[in-house]
Amino acid sequence: MRRRTFLSTLPAGAVIAGATAAVGQGATVAASPSRTPAQAAPSAYPYRGVGMGDRIMGAPFAGRSTVWGARGAVATAHPTATLIGLDTLRRGGSAIDAAIAVNAALGFLEPVANGIGGDAFGLMWDPKQRKVVGFNGSGASPRGLSLEAARGRANARGYLPSYGAVTVNVPGTIDAWWQAHQRHGKLPWKDVFAPVIELCERGEVMPQLIAFYLERNMAGFDRSAAIIEDNDNRKRVYAPDGRTPRVGEVFANPDLARTYRLIAEGGRDAFYEGPIAEAIEGYFRRIGGWMTRADLAAHRTEWVEPLTSNYRGVDVWQLGPNTQGLSTLQILNVCERFDLKGLGFQSAASIHVQAEAKRLAFEDRARWFADPAFSRTPVERLISKDYAAERAALIRMDRVMERAMPGDAPTQGDTTYFSVADADGMMVSWIQSNYRGMGSGLVPDDGNGGTLGFMFQDRGELFALTDGHPNVYAPGKRPFHTIIPGLATRDGEPWMAFGVMGGGMQPQGQAQIVINMVDYGLDPQEAGDAPRWQHEGSSEPTGEPAEGTGVLHLESGVPEATKEQLRALGWTLGPPNGGFGGYQNVMRQVNERGPWTYGAASEVRKDGLALAY
Repeated sequence: MRRRTFLSTLPAGAVIAGATAAVGQGATVAASPSRTPAQAAPSAYPYRGVGMGDRIMGAPFAGRSTVWGARGAVATAHPTATLIGLDTLRRGGSAIDAAIAVNAALGFLEPVANGIGGDAFGLMWDPKQRKVVGFNGSGASPRGLSLEAARGRANARGYLPSYGAVTVNVPGTIDAWWQAHQRHGKLPWKDVFAPVIELCERGEVMPQLIAFYLERNMAGFDRSAAIIEDNDNRKRVYAPDGRTPRVGEVFANPDLARTYRLIAEGGRDAFYEGPIAEAIEGYFRRIGGWMTRADLAAHRTEWVEPLTSNYRGVDVWQLGPNTQGLSTLQILNVCERFDLKGLGFQSAASIHVQAEAKRLAFEDRARWFADPAFSRTPVERLISKDYAAERAALIRMDRVMERAMPGDAPTQGDTTYFSVADADGMMVSWIQSNYRGMGSGLVPDDGNGGTLGFMFQDRGELFALTDGHPNVYAPGKRPFHTIIPGLATRDGEPWMAFGVMGGGMQPQGQAQIVINMVDYGLDPQEAGDAPRWQHEGSSEPTGEPAEGTGVLHLESGVPEATKEQLRALGWTLGPPNGGFGGYQNVMRQVNERGPWTYGAASEVRKDGLALAY
């Protein structure tokens, strides 16, 4: 997604907060949804120029310490989800049991970022096989939706719209849960869901950031109501009595509890072939969409061989296309050609190299990445060290490349990422999303006068409509996907399960985490709390071309001297824009004394929490 499109979807408060942070040097505090316009206005902002408090040790920009434990660890974007995951481990569940419980809980607790109407991807260290394994839980487009019909729904710019039935693909999450549980679950399937069903029924208190985005996303749907076939059901679920829940208020979703109960009792078949599938087909028939029960029944999660590349002694693992995981490895391969440690932490030279590496990787992403069942990506060439050397040679240290091109051989999203590890040594890196702004805007009926309590994804927006493009829309095809889990090993042993949420931010964010830890010696929490950069304006897999050299956004914590030097190199700098992602990490540490332990970290930019025991 282009920056102008992203900013148009951001709440006004977020833009104001970003502009305020650019003026002052302190942390940005977003306006609460319950504040009046006068209270949210920049002239009334009471925190200008105020930075963080001082810590007695560790990096001064770290907001808290890494959490340590010996038996298990969970890091998620919501404290209650973390507690449910930890309780699942304590009840004898595996890391996969805990991951499923966490994901189900987040579908209720954090509907702005994920839900069972979306797709899921995972990487895990399997201690029994002593290897990294991965799955691709993305769904395909409806077989009854033709390219011609999809083009008929294109927007004025010639791309698929952000919302509505034309963007809905088969949700892959439930089958991903089922397949992972069949292989690695310990607790009975039904028992995994019990605490989450109870949670949905009794409700939970709404935290700050989720309340903020829920209100703004619903307002965004209202502005786009003309292209959304049904606008009533989402309001019934997420804005009862005419408004979204405010910070500190209790929010419940009994409709989702009923859906979870059907899944708990009937397994994945309840969703893809049983009563839920029947309700979904009836809903799309009613609103004029294309999803059918046959589309759902045909879906299967794909277990895949992950890609890997070594970065200064660390093996970094990613999933291949149709995801953008290869981009993380390409960025790191290019950066490895430079002495980032010698260039200096948060220096202009270091950020310059990293951002240029991103630009080069993203041109390959736009050119090649697509569903491998329809188009072959030259992975071996793109991931090779020889290719990285050729690409690195294009980077000049005295100025920005005028134009980055793909080699020979949109994308802001709302996503949740979490990490889980158990006492047996299994480590899980899991990411799940509905994509942009909660999803398509469509919440299905249940066939009995209620709803199913979840929203369908809008991943189909990421298809191209250009003939000959690898990612061009086709019936039964999976679109290019932004969501990617990350995992790293050292000397054949697991090191960390980590990820950074946020559309096109994910590969550049993951690379920054690895660089912060490997090159600059930061611990998991410090690596996530460090100021980030984000480059926007590269070519996209939808066929959208690059916008010159793009815009390099920097968080307010980046030193002013660094910003001035980057401008001198020719970078167009943008203010903090709220798009720097959300991060979780569980790291395994081998100790000189005693057994290995886990260190867990959570994102300072989110409502989340990391716990270990």
